[in-house]
Amino acid sequence: MDDNKKPKRFELPVVGAMDMDRRHALKIMALAAAAPSLAACDTGEPVLDVAIAPNPPMNPKAKGTAWDPDMVEPKVMWERTLSSDELASLAVLCDVIIPADDRSPSASSLGAQDFIDEWVSAPYEGNQRDAVLIRGGLLWLDRESRERFGDGLRFRDLTQEQRHAICDDICYEPNTPEHLKAGARFFDTVRSLTSTAFWTTTEGMTDLEYIGNIPQTSWAPPPPEVLRHLGLE
Repeated sequence: MDDNKKPKRFELPVVGAMDMDRRHALKIMALAAAAPSLAACDTGEPVLDVAIAPNPPMNPKAKGTAWDPDMVEPKVMWERTLSSDELASLAVLCDVIIPADDRSPSASSLGAQDFIDEWVSAPYEGNQRDAVLIRGGLLWLDRESRERFGDGLRFRDLTQEQRHAICDDICYEPNTPEHLKAGARFFDTVRSLTSTAFWTTTEGMTDLEYIGNIPQTSWAPPPPEVLRHLGLE
Protein backbone atom coordinates (compact mmCIF):
# COMPACT_ATOMS: atom_id res chain seq x y z
CA MET A 1 0.00 0.00 0.00
CA ASP A 2 1.21 3.50 -0.80
CA ASP A 3 2.41 5.14 2.43
CA ASN A 4 0.66 8.33 1.38
CA LYS A 5 -2.69 6.65 0.88
CA LYS A 6 -5.23 7.73 3.45
CA PRO A 7 -6.90 5.18 5.76
CA LYS A 8 -10.17 3.69 4.61
CA ARG A 9 -13.02 6.15 5.00
CA PHE A 10 -16.71 5.56 4.42
CA GLU A 11 -17.10 9.06 3.06
CA LEU A 12 -19.07 11.27 0.72
CA PRO A 13 -17.37 14.69 0.47
CA VAL A 14 -19.37 17.83 1.13
CA VAL A 15 -17.84 21.17 0.19
CA GLY A 16 -18.82 24.45 1.86
CA ALA A 17 -17.66 28.05 1.83
CA MET A 18 -14.49 28.87 3.72
CA ASP A 19 -16.27 31.21 6.11
CA MET A 20 -18.99 28.71 7.05
CA ASP A 21 -18.65 26.90 10.38
CA ARG A 22 -20.65 23.86 11.52
CA ARG A 23 -23.28 25.98 13.25
CA HIS A 24 -23.97 27.92 10.06
CA ALA A 25 -24.08 24.72 8.02
CA LEU A 26 -26.64 23.30 10.43
CA LYS A 27 -28.79 26.40 10.15
CA ILE A 28 -28.75 26.31 6.36
CA MET A 29 -29.76 22.62 6.37
CA ALA A 30 -32.46 23.23 8.95
CA LEU A 31 -33.88 26.15 7.00
CA ALA A 32 -34.15 23.96 3.90
CA ALA A 33 -35.89 21.22 5.87
CA ALA A 34 -38.31 23.69 7.43
CA ALA A 35 -39.06 25.70 4.30
CA PRO A 36 -42.50 24.15 3.51
CA SER A 37 -43.85 24.81 7.00
CA LEU A 38 -42.27 28.25 7.25
CA ALA A 39 -43.83 29.30 3.97
CA ALA A 40 -47.28 28.83 5.50
CA CYS A 41 -46.50 31.11 8.45
CA ASP A 42 -47.31 34.78 8.75
CA THR A 43 -43.95 36.44 8.18
CA GLY A 44 -44.84 38.98 10.84
CA GLU A 45 -44.83 36.30 13.55
CA PRO A 46 -41.56 35.30 15.29
CA VAL A 47 -40.34 31.83 14.37
CA LEU A 48 -37.41 29.71 15.43
CA ASP A 49 -34.13 31.33 14.51
CA VAL A 50 -32.40 29.69 11.57
CA ALA A 51 -29.72 32.19 10.74
CA ILE A 52 -27.55 32.03 7.63
CA ALA A 53 -24.65 34.25 8.55
CA PRO A 54 -22.25 35.60 5.95
CA ASN A 55 -19.04 37.25 6.97
CA PRO A 56 -19.21 40.16 7.63
CA PRO A 57 -22.84 40.55 8.87
CA MET A 58 -25.08 42.86 6.88
CA ASN A 59 -27.94 43.56 9.28
CA PRO A 60 -26.82 44.12 12.89
CA LYS A 61 -30.36 45.29 13.85
CA ALA A 62 -32.05 42.06 12.77
CA LYS A 63 -34.96 40.61 14.74
CA GLY A 64 -33.24 37.25 15.05
CA THR A 65 -35.95 35.27 13.26
CA ALA A 66 -35.71 32.96 10.25
CA TRP A 67 -37.08 35.81 8.13
CA ASP A 68 -34.78 38.45 9.61
CA PRO A 69 -31.81 36.50 11.03
CA ASP A 70 -29.36 38.00 13.48
CA MET A 71 -26.07 37.84 11.62
CA VAL A 72 -24.07 39.02 14.64
CA GLU A 73 -25.26 36.60 17.33
CA PRO A 74 -26.84 33.57 15.62
CA LYS A 75 -28.48 31.16 18.05
CA VAL A 76 -29.98 27.70 17.96
CA MET A 77 -33.26 27.86 19.85
CA TRP A 78 -33.62 24.22 20.88
CA GLU A 79 -32.16 21.91 23.49
CA ARG A 80 -30.08 18.96 22.40
CA THR A 81 -31.76 15.61 22.89
CA LEU A 82 -29.21 12.80 22.45
CA SER A 83 -27.97 11.19 25.66
CA SER A 84 -24.29 11.01 26.60
CA ASP A 85 -24.39 7.26 25.93
CA GLU A 86 -25.80 7.81 22.43
CA LEU A 87 -23.19 10.49 21.74
CA ALA A 88 -20.40 8.13 22.82
CA SER A 89 -21.60 5.45 20.38
CA LEU A 90 -22.15 8.01 17.65
CA ALA A 91 -18.61 9.34 18.07
CA VAL A 92 -17.20 5.86 17.42
CA LEU A 93 -19.25 5.52 14.24
CA CYS A 94 -18.21 9.00 13.07
CA ASP A 95 -14.58 7.93 13.40
CA VAL A 96 -15.21 4.80 11.34
CA ILE A 97 -16.53 7.09 8.61
CA ILE A 98 -13.72 9.66 8.90
CA PRO A 99 -10.78 8.41 10.98
CA ALA A 100 -7.71 10.41 11.89
CA ASP A 101 -4.82 10.21 9.44
CA ASP A 102 -1.61 12.04 8.65
CA ARG A 103 -3.55 14.93 7.09
CA SER A 104 -6.35 15.61 9.54
CA PRO A 105 -7.91 14.63 12.88
CA SER A 106 -10.87 12.31 13.26
CA ALA A 107 -14.48 13.42 12.84
CA SER A 108 -15.31 13.00 16.53
CA SER A 109 -12.35 15.14 17.62
CA LEU A 110 -13.88 17.96 15.57
CA GLY A 111 -17.30 17.50 17.19
CA ALA A 112 -19.17 15.68 14.41
CA GLN A 113 -21.34 13.87 16.97
CA ASP A 114 -22.32 17.21 18.54
CA PHE A 115 -23.26 18.61 15.13
CA ILE A 116 -25.48 15.55 14.56
CA ASP A 117 -27.02 16.06 18.00
CA GLU A 118 -27.94 19.63 17.07
CA TRP A 119 -29.38 18.45 13.76
CA VAL A 120 -31.60 15.69 15.16
CA SER A 121 -32.73 17.92 18.02
CA ALA A 122 -34.22 20.55 15.69
CA PRO A 123 -38.05 20.73 15.98
CA TYR A 124 -38.76 20.16 12.29
CA GLU A 125 -40.42 17.15 10.73
CA GLY A 126 -37.43 16.07 8.64
CA ASN A 127 -35.00 16.46 11.52
CA GLN A 128 -37.27 14.50 13.83
CA ARG A 129 -37.45 11.66 11.28
CA ASP A 130 -33.66 11.62 11.27
CA ALA A 131 -33.69 11.53 15.08
CA VAL A 132 -35.83 8.37 15.08
CA LEU A 133 -33.63 6.81 12.39
CA ILE A 134 -30.36 7.60 14.15
CA ARG A 135 -31.44 6.62 17.66
CA GLY A 136 -32.91 3.39 16.34
CA GLY A 137 -29.81 2.80 14.23
CA LEU A 138 -27.51 3.06 17.23
CA LEU A 139 -29.56 0.40 19.01
CA TRP A 140 -29.44 -1.74 15.88
CA LEU A 141 -25.64 -1.45 15.72
CA ASP A 142 -25.33 -2.76 19.27
CA ARG A 143 -27.72 -5.63 18.57
CA GLU A 144 -25.85 -6.52 15.37
CA SER A 145 -22.57 -6.41 17.29
CA ARG A 146 -23.88 -8.88 19.88
CA GLU A 147 -25.27 -11.23 17.25
CA ARG A 148 -22.06 -11.27 15.21
CA PHE A 149 -19.34 -11.08 17.83
CA GLY A 150 -20.69 -12.15 21.22
CA ASP A 151 -23.13 -11.38 24.02
CA GLY A 152 -22.44 -8.24 25.99
CA LEU A 153 -20.56 -6.51 23.17
CA ARG A 154 -21.61 -3.13 21.86
CA PHE A 155 -20.46 -1.50 18.64
CA ARG A 156 -18.02 0.72 20.49
CA ASP A 157 -16.49 -2.37 22.18
CA LEU A 158 -15.54 -3.98 18.87
CA THR A 159 -12.18 -3.96 17.16
CA GLN A 160 -11.75 -1.71 14.15
CA GLU A 161 -11.89 -4.76 11.87
CA GLN A 162 -15.17 -5.90 13.43
CA ARG A 163 -16.70 -2.43 13.09
CA HIS A 164 -15.68 -2.34 9.44
CA ALA A 165 -17.20 -5.77 8.88
CA ILE A 166 -20.61 -4.39 9.88
CA CYS A 167 -20.22 -1.09 8.06
CA ASP A 168 -19.04 -2.80 4.88
CA ASP A 169 -22.41 -4.55 4.73
CA ILE A 170 -24.45 -1.33 5.02
CA CYS A 171 -22.29 1.34 3.37
CA TYR A 172 -24.02 1.15 -0.05
CA GLU A 173 -27.77 0.55 0.06
CA PRO A 174 -28.22 -0.74 -3.53
CA ASN A 175 -25.92 -3.66 -2.70
CA THR A 176 -27.32 -4.22 0.78
CA PRO A 177 -29.37 -7.37 1.56
CA GLU A 178 -33.04 -6.70 2.22
CA HIS A 179 -32.80 -7.44 5.95
CA LEU A 180 -30.07 -4.77 6.29
CA LYS A 181 -31.79 -1.99 4.31
CA ALA A 182 -32.82 -0.05 7.41
CA GLY A 183 -29.25 -0.22 8.67
CA ALA A 184 -28.01 1.10 5.33
CA ARG A 185 -30.39 4.07 5.48
CA PHE A 186 -29.19 4.82 9.00
CA PHE A 187 -25.55 4.61 7.95
CA ASP A 188 -26.11 6.82 4.91
CA THR A 189 -27.72 9.53 7.07
CA VAL A 190 -24.90 9.46 9.62
CA ARG A 191 -22.27 9.51 6.87
CA SER A 192 -23.88 12.55 5.23
CA LEU A 193 -24.10 14.48 8.50
CA THR A 194 -20.60 13.45 9.58
CA SER A 195 -19.20 14.65 6.25
CA THR A 196 -21.04 17.95 6.57
CA ALA A 197 -19.72 18.45 10.09
CA PHE A 198 -16.14 17.53 9.19
CA TRP A 199 -15.71 19.40 5.91
CA THR A 200 -17.16 22.65 7.19
CA THR A 201 -14.35 23.01 9.73
CA THR A 202 -10.99 24.63 9.08
CA GLU A 203 -9.35 21.21 9.45
CA GLY A 204 -11.80 19.69 6.99
CA MET A 205 -11.19 22.43 4.44
CA THR A 206 -7.47 21.81 4.78
CA ASP A 207 -8.06 18.08 4.27
CA LEU A 208 -9.91 18.86 1.03
CA GLU A 209 -7.16 21.27 -0.01
CA TYR A 210 -9.97 23.73 -0.73
CA ILE A 211 -8.76 27.32 -0.86
CA GLY A 212 -12.02 29.06 -1.71
CA ASN A 213 -12.52 32.04 -3.97
CA ILE A 214 -8.98 33.40 -3.81
CA PRO A 215 -7.45 35.47 -6.66
CA GLN A 216 -4.64 33.64 -8.45
CA THR A 217 -1.69 35.27 -10.22
CA SER A 218 -1.82 32.57 -12.89
CA TRP A 219 -4.08 29.71 -13.88
CA ALA A 220 -3.12 26.58 -15.80
CA PRO A 221 -5.79 25.17 -18.13
CA PRO A 222 -7.03 21.59 -17.66
CA PRO A 223 -4.54 18.97 -18.87
CA PRO A 224 -5.15 17.42 -22.32
CA GLU A 225 -6.30 14.07 -20.90
CA VAL A 226 -9.06 15.82 -18.93
CA LEU A 227 -10.21 17.74 -22.00
CA ARG A 228 -10.23 14.51 -24.02
CA HIS A 229 -12.27 12.75 -21.33
CA LEU A 230 -14.84 15.57 -21.43
CA GLY A 231 -14.86 15.74 -25.22
CA LEU A 232 -13.65 19.34 -25.17
CA GLU A 233 -10.49 19.11 -27.26
